[in-house]
Amino acid sequence: MATTPAPRWQRLDHDERRRQILACARRLFSERHYAAVSTSEIAREAGVARGLLHHYFRTKRELYLEVVRALVRVPSHPVPEADDGRTVEEQIEDSVGRWLETLRRNRGTWLAANGAQGLGRDPEVEAILEQAREHAIDSLIVAIRPGDPATAPPELRAVLRAYSGFAEAASLEWLERRRLTREQAHALVVQGFFSIVRDALPAVERLAPQPGRASNGNRKINHVRKAVQ
Repeated sequence: MATTPAPRWQRLDHDERRRQILACARRLFSERHYAAVSTSEIAREAGVARGLLHHYFRTKRELYLEVVRALVRVPSHPVPEADDGRTVEEQIEDSVGRWLETLRRNRGTWLAANGAQGLGRDPEVEAILEQAREHAIDSLIVAIRPGDPATAPPELRAVLRAYSGFAEAASLEWLERRRLTREQAHALVVQGFFSIVRDALPAVERLAPQPGRASNGNRKINHVRKAVQ
C-alpha cells in the first residue's frame, strides 16, 4: 500500500529543518547561479516562512557559504578508500567515478565555487575550498602512504596538490566548457593520477634539495608505483 507523502508543513526538529533548508538551497544553487536564487524562493521550496529561514541563516550569503561547506566535504579531487582487497587501479577507477557523479549532481554550486559562471573568485569561498583541498590531500597521502600525513615530504604534498588542480581543471572542461565527455574526463583524471605517481613524483624527488630525503620518506608508496607500471 502506497504511503502518503508528508505535508510540506510537517513539524520538524531544529536539525531536520536546517537540513531541509540546506538541501533545497543546494539544489537551487546547483541549478542556477547565486544571483538568480532568492531567499523567498528557497523558503518556498523548503516549505517555511521567509522569517523562519532567516532564523536559521541570517542572510542569503551565510546560507550559500554553508552550502559550499557542505559540498566541499566531498574532496576537491578523487580520494581512494582504504585498502579493501581491490587493486589500486580498481580503487582509483571507483573513486573517480563517485567523485564525478557528485560534481554532476551539484554542477551549479561546484562551478560557482570554482569561479566559473562569470562570478569570479570569492575570498570567503576560496578559503573554504583551500581548507578542503588540504584536508583532501591529507586523505590521499594516507591512502597511498600509511602514516601521519604531517610527516610526508613536502615534494609529495606539492605533487598531490598539483594533481588536485589537474582534477579540478578536468572537471571544468567537462562540466563548464563541454570539451570533454564524462567518460573522457574520467579517463583523464584516472590516467593523470597514475602518471603523476609513476613518472612525475620520482622526477621531482630526484631534484630534492637534500639528497635522499624525499626518496626515503616516500619508500612506502613504492607499491603504488609498481601497481601502475
